[in-house]
Amino acid sequence: MATATQSPLDQQESIESRILDAALVQFANVGVKKTTIEDIARRAGVDRVTVYRRIGSRDDVVQAVTTREVATVLTELGDISARHDDIGDLISAIFVTVVTRWRAHPLVNRMLLLEPERVMTKLTVESAETLAMSIAATAAALQGAADRGLLPDMPDLTTRAELLCRVIHSLIVAPHGTLQLQTEAELDAFARGYLTPLVIG
Repeated sequence: MATATQSPLDQQESIESRILDAALVQFANVGVKKTTIEDIARRAGVDRVTVYRRIGSRDDVVQAVTTREVATVLTELGDISARHDDIGDLISAIFVTVVTRWRAHPLVNRMLLLEPERVMTKLTVESAETLAMSIAATAAALQGAADRGLLPDMPDLTTRAELLCRVIHSLIVAPHGTLQLQTEAELDAFARGYLTPLVIG
Protein backbone atom coordinates (compact mmCIF):
# COMPACT_ATOMS: atom_id res chain seq x y z
CA MET A 1 0.00 0.00 0.00
CA ALA A 2 1.31 3.44 -0.90
CA THR A 3 1.94 5.73 2.05
CA ALA A 4 0.61 9.28 2.38
CA THR A 5 4.00 10.63 1.29
CA GLN A 6 4.65 8.13 -1.50
CA SER A 7 2.49 7.92 -4.62
CA PRO A 8 1.73 4.54 -6.22
CA LEU A 9 4.13 5.46 -9.05
CA ASP A 10 6.89 6.33 -6.57
CA GLN A 11 6.24 3.08 -4.72
CA GLN A 12 6.48 1.10 -7.96
CA GLU A 13 9.75 2.82 -8.89
CA SER A 14 11.06 2.14 -5.38
CA ILE A 15 10.35 -1.57 -5.72
CA GLU A 16 11.99 -1.70 -9.14
CA SER A 17 15.01 0.19 -7.77
CA ARG A 18 15.30 -2.33 -4.93
CA ILE A 19 15.19 -5.18 -7.43
CA LEU A 20 17.87 -3.61 -9.63
CA ASP A 21 20.02 -2.72 -6.61
CA ALA A 22 19.76 -6.32 -5.42
CA ALA A 23 20.58 -7.66 -8.88
CA LEU A 24 23.62 -5.40 -9.16
CA VAL A 25 25.00 -6.68 -5.85
CA GLN A 26 24.20 -10.30 -6.71
CA PHE A 27 25.78 -10.08 -10.17
CA ALA A 28 28.87 -8.40 -8.75
CA ASN A 29 29.19 -11.10 -6.06
CA VAL A 30 28.73 -14.27 -8.10
CA GLY A 31 28.18 -13.29 -11.73
CA VAL A 32 25.07 -13.61 -13.86
CA LYS A 33 25.29 -17.34 -14.61
CA LYS A 34 25.11 -18.28 -10.93
CA THR A 35 22.35 -15.79 -10.12
CA THR A 36 18.71 -16.85 -10.13
CA ILE A 37 15.55 -14.77 -9.99
CA GLU A 38 15.03 -16.26 -6.53
CA ASP A 39 18.42 -14.89 -5.41
CA ILE A 40 17.51 -11.43 -6.64
CA ALA A 41 14.04 -11.55 -5.09
CA ARG A 42 15.40 -12.70 -1.73
CA ARG A 43 18.00 -9.95 -1.63
CA ALA A 44 15.41 -7.33 -2.68
CA GLY A 45 12.89 -8.51 -0.08
CA VAL A 46 10.20 -9.36 -2.64
CA ASP A 47 8.84 -12.59 -4.13
CA ARG A 48 10.01 -13.95 -7.46
CA VAL A 49 6.66 -13.17 -9.11
CA THR A 50 7.24 -9.48 -8.35
CA VAL A 51 10.59 -9.61 -10.12
CA TYR A 52 9.05 -11.24 -13.19
CA ARG A 53 6.12 -8.82 -13.18
CA ARG A 54 8.14 -5.63 -12.64
CA ILE A 55 11.28 -6.43 -14.65
CA GLY A 56 11.01 -9.78 -16.41
CA SER A 57 13.38 -12.71 -16.87
CA ARG A 58 16.98 -12.81 -15.72
CA ASP A 59 18.11 -11.52 -19.13
CA ASP A 60 15.62 -8.66 -18.78
CA VAL A 61 17.08 -7.89 -15.34
CA VAL A 62 20.61 -7.88 -16.78
CA GLN A 63 19.52 -5.44 -19.49
CA ALA A 64 17.68 -3.23 -16.99
CA VAL A 65 20.69 -3.11 -14.66
CA THR A 66 23.04 -2.34 -17.55
CA THR A 67 20.78 0.41 -18.89
CA ARG A 68 20.41 1.99 -15.45
CA GLU A 69 24.15 1.95 -14.75
CA VAL A 70 24.92 3.51 -18.14
CA ALA A 71 22.22 6.14 -17.56
CA THR A 72 23.73 6.98 -14.17
CA VAL A 73 27.08 7.80 -15.75
CA LEU A 74 25.49 9.69 -18.63
CA THR A 75 23.51 11.87 -16.25
CA GLU A 76 26.83 13.31 -15.12
CA LEU A 77 27.51 14.64 -18.61
CA GLY A 78 24.93 17.40 -18.28
CA ASP A 79 26.53 18.58 -15.06
CA ILE A 80 29.98 18.38 -16.65
CA SER A 81 28.86 20.60 -19.53
CA ALA A 82 27.65 23.30 -17.16
CA ARG A 83 30.94 23.32 -15.21
CA HIS A 84 33.31 24.05 -18.10
CA ASP A 85 33.88 27.20 -20.14
CA ASP A 86 36.46 25.69 -22.49
CA ILE A 87 35.56 23.06 -25.08
CA GLY A 88 38.84 21.20 -24.60
CA ASP A 89 38.20 20.97 -20.87
CA LEU A 90 34.66 19.75 -21.53
CA ILE A 91 35.60 17.02 -24.00
CA SER A 92 38.43 15.86 -21.76
CA ALA A 93 36.09 15.75 -18.76
CA ILE A 94 33.51 13.70 -20.68
CA PHE A 95 36.14 11.23 -21.86
CA VAL A 96 37.91 10.86 -18.53
CA THR A 97 34.61 10.52 -16.63
CA VAL A 98 33.19 7.80 -18.86
CA VAL A 99 36.40 5.75 -19.04
CA THR A 100 37.22 5.96 -15.33
CA ARG A 101 33.65 5.16 -14.26
CA TRP A 102 33.70 2.14 -16.54
CA ARG A 103 37.03 0.89 -15.22
CA ALA A 104 35.99 1.33 -11.58
CA HIS A 105 32.52 -0.20 -11.86
CA PRO A 106 32.22 -3.27 -9.59
CA LEU A 107 29.81 -5.12 -11.87
CA VAL A 108 31.91 -4.54 -14.97
CA ASN A 109 35.09 -5.67 -13.24
CA ARG A 110 33.47 -8.76 -11.75
CA MET A 111 31.84 -9.79 -15.02
CA LEU A 112 35.05 -9.22 -16.96
CA LEU A 113 36.65 -11.68 -14.55
CA LEU A 114 33.85 -14.26 -14.42
CA GLU A 115 31.95 -13.87 -17.70
CA PRO A 116 33.93 -11.84 -20.25
CA GLU A 117 31.90 -13.26 -23.12
CA ARG A 118 28.70 -11.81 -21.65
CA VAL A 119 30.30 -8.38 -21.28
CA MET A 120 31.50 -8.45 -24.88
CA THR A 121 28.03 -9.42 -26.09
CA LYS A 122 26.52 -6.48 -24.18
CA LEU A 123 29.15 -4.16 -25.64
CA THR A 124 28.81 -5.33 -29.24
CA VAL A 125 25.76 -7.09 -30.70
CA GLU A 126 23.48 -5.94 -27.86
CA SER A 127 24.84 -2.41 -27.54
CA ALA A 128 22.32 -0.50 -29.68
CA GLU A 129 20.28 0.89 -26.78
CA THR A 130 23.20 1.95 -24.61
CA LEU A 131 25.08 3.42 -27.58
CA ALA A 132 22.00 5.44 -28.55
CA MET A 133 21.73 6.70 -24.96
CA SER A 134 25.41 7.65 -24.99
CA ILE A 135 25.13 9.54 -28.28
CA ALA A 136 22.05 11.44 -27.11
CA ALA A 137 23.67 12.45 -23.82
CA THR A 138 26.92 13.50 -25.50
CA ALA A 139 25.08 15.45 -28.18
CA ALA A 140 23.08 17.23 -25.48
CA ALA A 141 26.28 18.12 -23.61
CA LEU A 142 27.86 19.46 -26.80
CA GLN A 143 24.70 21.36 -27.69
CA GLY A 144 24.79 22.94 -24.25
CA ALA A 145 28.34 24.03 -24.97
CA ALA A 146 27.27 25.44 -28.34
CA ASP A 147 24.42 27.34 -26.71
CA ARG A 148 26.98 28.99 -24.43
CA GLY A 149 29.22 29.93 -27.33
CA LEU A 150 31.94 27.33 -26.72
CA LEU A 151 31.27 25.73 -30.10
CA PRO A 152 30.06 27.20 -33.39
CA ASP A 153 26.58 26.23 -34.53
CA MET A 154 27.12 22.87 -36.19
CA PRO A 155 24.33 21.11 -38.14
CA ASP A 156 26.18 17.80 -37.74
CA LEU A 157 26.69 18.02 -33.98
CA THR A 158 24.98 14.67 -33.38
CA THR A 159 27.29 13.02 -35.91
CA ARG A 160 30.31 14.47 -34.13
CA ALA A 161 28.89 13.23 -30.82
CA GLU A 162 28.48 9.76 -32.31
CA LEU A 163 32.07 9.73 -33.58
CA LEU A 164 33.25 10.69 -30.09
CA CYS A 165 31.13 7.93 -28.53
CA ARG A 166 32.36 5.36 -31.02
CA VAL A 167 35.99 6.15 -30.24
CA ILE A 168 35.28 5.80 -26.51
CA HIS A 169 33.32 2.59 -27.15
CA SER A 170 36.19 1.14 -29.18
CA LEU A 171 38.70 1.93 -26.42
CA ILE A 172 36.43 0.24 -23.88
CA VAL A 173 35.82 -2.87 -25.99
CA ALA A 174 39.49 -3.21 -26.99
CA PRO A 175 41.53 -1.47 -24.26
CA HIS A 176 44.90 -3.01 -25.11
CA GLY A 177 47.01 -1.45 -27.82
CA THR A 178 49.94 0.90 -28.25
CA LEU A 179 48.18 3.87 -26.63
CA GLN A 180 49.16 4.64 -23.04
CA LEU A 181 45.83 5.51 -21.43
CA GLN A 182 46.15 4.27 -17.89
CA THR A 183 46.28 7.47 -15.85
CA GLU A 184 43.90 10.41 -15.85
CA ALA A 185 46.72 12.58 -17.16
CA GLU A 186 47.19 10.24 -20.13
CA LEU A 187 43.45 10.16 -20.78
CA ASP A 188 43.31 13.95 -20.59
CA ALA A 189 46.20 14.39 -23.04
CA PHE A 190 44.61 11.95 -25.50
CA ALA A 191 41.27 13.75 -25.32
CA ARG A 192 42.82 17.15 -25.91
CA GLY A 193 45.13 15.98 -28.68
CA TYR A 194 42.75 13.75 -30.63
CA LEU A 195 39.13 13.95 -29.51
CA THR A 196 38.80 17.72 -29.29
CA PRO A 197 39.93 18.16 -32.93
CA LEU A 198 37.48 15.39 -33.89
CA VAL A 199 34.62 17.47 -32.46
CA ILE A 200 35.64 20.98 -33.46
CA GLY A 201 37.63 20.34 -36.64
